[in-house]
Amino acid sequence: MIRKNELQVDCSFPGGNIVVEKIQDDEIFVHRSFTSWGHFHHWSFRVRGAEGRELTFHFSDGNKIGVRGPAISRDSGRTWRWLCRLCRPTRSFAYSFAANEHDIRFSVGMQYQEKHLTSFLQQFSHNSQLRVKQLCETNKKRPVERLHLGCIAEAADYRVLLTCRHHAEEAMANYALEGIMEVILGNSDAGEWFARHVEFLLIPFMDKDGVEASFHGEEINKHNCNTGYAGKNPYPSVAALQAFVPDWSAGKLVFALDLHGSALHGAFHEVLMSPERLRDKGNWQRTEVYLKILESVQCGPLVFKLDDSLRFTTWDGSGRVGPNLGSFATWVRTLPKVQFASVIEIPFANAGGNEVNQNTTRAFGRDLANAMHVFLQRLTS
Repeated sequence: MIRKNELQVDCSFPGGNIVVEKIQDDEIFVHRSFTSWGHFHHWSFRVRGAEGRELTFHFSDGNKIGVRGPAISRDSGRTWRWLCRLCRPTRSFAYSFAANEHDIRFSVGMQYQEKHLTSFLQQFSHNSQLRVKQLCETNKKRPVERLHLGCIAEAADYRVLLTCRHHAEEAMANYALEGIMEVILGNSDAGEWFARHVEFLLIPFMDKDGVEASFHGEEINKHNCNTGYAGKNPYPSVAALQAFVPDWSAGKLVFALDLHGSALHGAFHEVLMSPERLRDKGNWQRTEVYLKILESVQCGPLVFKLDDSLRFTTWDGSGRVGPNLGSFATWVRTLPKVQFASVIEIPFANAGGNEVNQNTTRAFGRDLANAMHVFLQRLTS
């Protein structure tokens, strides 16, 4: 933290990540706190004592501000909005602090930590279709939540596995997961059908240490949390999930989805998509069935288009990709009777021209859940 004439710029909160290089009058020079991997793009910091001033923040490590500018929070990170409309990625931004803005947070994206999950689950604390347990402890002794939802009081016909935050900076995935949970625990036709037929297992934070300490998800000895499902892995959550799921599934696990987030900008990264087409052709045929259902049932402001998943097959657009042998989706596909195991990427801020934020992403999660309802119903027909 640097304090100058009562102005304070720091990252001493869960998910905070910044190094303040210097303060020169109203110019603040910063860079991300580099860790063992280094090339991730997460940053988040707070500013206190800047009432009535206009400050400009400069990133010395490149264009680290996305296509809607930084996210800003006036309530300690509970709610967020984008500072800009669509704009070019840049390395600087300015903000005029109102006279009553004593504590403002800025972030590359809309953050989501354990406190957000706890707050969300409080509204369902008396719901008999929700149980909150622990998968394991992290290397830093943090609990990794394991949520069971839906048909949990009796034997379910089907089981579904959903995971988030293999890459800790990809926070928008959790807002989509909230939308999915709203449907599962709600009283819509889909929610009532899930309550009778489907048990859901949700792991909101696969890299819990990274989520709370602001790492990327490739931080422990340069191991990628999402590609650690083959061989030894330094993430306890991966080993714990691999140990737990086969017995829990009992041959009833038919659907598994890993929610991710894209990079800051670029055509590939500014659409909702599944990048799995060239990984496993057999699985892609089943994935395509679900994605077509998603296209047909969606009603939220973020619009999924199957053509985007067909058009953007690799990060560089080359179409060349090898099997991702150690990934979550690849591992789940080895389990018996799994019909669908795939990944969906959620952009940071812009999805086909539509704003990605807390509310629009929750709505997309509800669309995902309603598509699961139709997909699973068809298995019984």
